[in-house]
Amino acid sequence: MAVYKIDADLLKKMFLSGANNLDLNKEWINELNVFPVPDGDTGTNMTMTIMSAAREVQAIEQPTLENLAKAISSGSLRGARGNSGVILSQLLRGFTKAIKKQDAIDVPLMADAFQKAVETAYKAVMKPKEGTILTVAKGMADKAIELREEIDDLDEALRQIIEYGDKVLAHTPELLPVLKEAGVVDSGGQGLMQAMKGAYSAMTGKEIAPAQGGEALSAGSGAGETGSREAFEGQGQSGLTDFDIKFGYCTEFIINLEKEMEDSEEQAFKQYLESIGDSIVLVADEEIVKVHVHTNDPGLAIQKALTYGSLSRMKIDNMREEHQEKLIKDASRLAAEQKAAEETRTAEKPTEPRKPYGFVAVSVGEGMDAIFRDLGVDCLITGGQTMNPSTEDMLNAINQVNADTVFVLPNNKNIILAAQQAQSLTEDKEVIVVPTKTVPQGISAIIGFSPDRSAEENAREMEEELSLVKTGQVTYAVRDTAIDGKEIHAGDIMGLDDHTIAAVGNDVTGTALELLSSMVDEDSELITIYYGSDLEEGDAQAFYEKVQEAYPACDVELQNGGQPIYYYVISVE
Repeated sequence: MAVYKIDADLLKKMFLSGANNLDLNKEWINELNVFPVPDGDTGTNMTMTIMSAAREVQAIEQPTLENLAKAISSGSLRGARGNSGVILSQLLRGFTKAIKKQDAIDVPLMADAFQKAVETAYKAVMKPKEGTILTVAKGMADKAIELREEIDDLDEALRQIIEYGDKVLAHTPELLPVLKEAGVVDSGGQGLMQAMKGAYSAMTGKEIAPAQGGEALSAGSGAGETGSREAFEGQGQSGLTDFDIKFGYCTEFIINLEKEMEDSEEQAFKQYLESIGDSIVLVADEEIVKVHVHTNDPGLAIQKALTYGSLSRMKIDNMREEHQEKLIKDASRLAAEQKAAEETRTAEKPTEPRKPYGFVAVSVGEGMDAIFRDLGVDCLITGGQTMNPSTEDMLNAINQVNADTVFVLPNNKNIILAAQQAQSLTEDKEVIVVPTKTVPQGISAIIGFSPDRSAEENAREMEEELSLVKTGQVTYAVRDTAIDGKEIHAGDIMGLDDHTIAAVGNDVTGTALELLSSMVDEDSELITIYYGSDLEEGDAQAFYEKVQEAYPACDVELQNGGQPIYYYVISVE
């Protein structure tokens, strides 16, 4: 049946259906990532970005194109995570700019909105690369412009646009050799196509239902069509509940402290819990800490808690299985009460004078955190490879720093765009994003800061410092792949330098030494080794001694970084 107009009610259904389809396919999209590192993968980042907007869209009871546009744009921008998530948010932002003053969408307006989406996304990326989500979006926008005067049926137009998008996606390996070598298409482009296909399904009366146990995002109730890798097939029930259970395990315990928890430790622990869950209640006194958190991995909360002392009165309930709605209500109320109390206490604190300069840094691991604090960082954001902070996380951190100019150190190439989006949203202070791609670069940048220089001079000096630092990281492979002529299997130990996978082996020490051999040259003077939480201090000490023996002309330092996932982070200067 022909469709000539998309009104606000239908657009709401289409957006939520697209978000659900992306969510349903996120793990498959993650598997398309070329680099087999355990990081914040494309599918996960794009899903968290679009779901941030979808929650705002779902809350609108009387939709108009204007209030939907605001919810989609604001929600996706603030929730944007990783490069793919930021680009998706910019595509949505551009699209909504074109429709927000209209009453309905027809084919010409849809074509204009697609073009505006692509223009906005390309402007947000410093060096746009073809063979990515941008290429796929541009291809669909070009097809929409081609059809705008030929077809007035939105059903037919969108079907042809999606078909063309799939063709462009299939061509991405020819534009990016790394995709061709790995035998995959671009993961960001695939994520965009899944969102588009979910939206199209809703337009044809087949809304995509949320994943079982996932967020219940729907414009209405009743049965719907589930997403699949084949565009429009497969049916299932909606699974709507009275509450969106984002995190499935209600986890409670008491920490019997080995020593009194400092305020900074309490705040750091709370920030960690916020990174893995919600409905957090944390009450500390001199001897014990009472903890409540909803999370999808109780083990992470427990492992972190054990670093402060022994545990007692542990209780873990599967909320999805037992439908413990009362517990959710109570926990949400307690969390809200605690948050209100914290805001009151914060308001009662005397306001410190505004200072000229402040710093925000992304960090993970107690050792890394301590180093940044010692160097004068005002606010730390817990994040990195496994969980990229959102634009809103960055914005909140910036707002906490009472300074005229705030330098932001993302310390991960996948976080720089989110930091830049937060920069554009800040109005009451100058924000300078130093494009640090690794923690060692961040440490070097802040060491290069001088309070006697102007903000612009410091920005230049700090960026210059980045070129003097080489970073290596040792971790494990999470999937089989082939890259740069190396065949890699899940579980292999990998050594990554600033550009590629430099070493692959079966043991941590051997791979780390091979990685170092590719990094150290005749100009190298200092090697700093940060060992992670998965290594014993004795093993790290033994590696440190091997490095000293292998490179007698270099000063070698050993630091407890405490970072997860990465056995070693190594800098060479």
